[in-house]
Amino acid sequence: MLDNNNDLGASLFKTWTEKQRSDEIEKLVQGFRNGVPVGILCKMAETVAGNKKKARKYLKLFMTTAERTAAVESAGEAMSPLVKSFLL
Repeated sequence: MLDNNNDLGASLFKTWTEKQRSDEIEKLVQGFRNGVPVGILCKMAETVAGNKKKARKYLKLFMTTAERTAAVESAGEAMSPLVKSFLL
């Protein structure tokens, strides 16, 4: 059963319009501002957007340059390359 649900909702997000995806990623960014870890923000944004390129576009749209820079700086050493690839 876990294998069927292990896609973090990706199959559902594929049916969404770009507006719905945008709105959801905006909510994820707000969650990040309220304490959601940056790694979760990045991976969930990728899942919702459908790919990394679109996720980067949305994250840059909803986060200021200062927020993105601070997020990269706060990422742990192991997470830093992943976070940089999404936010810089």
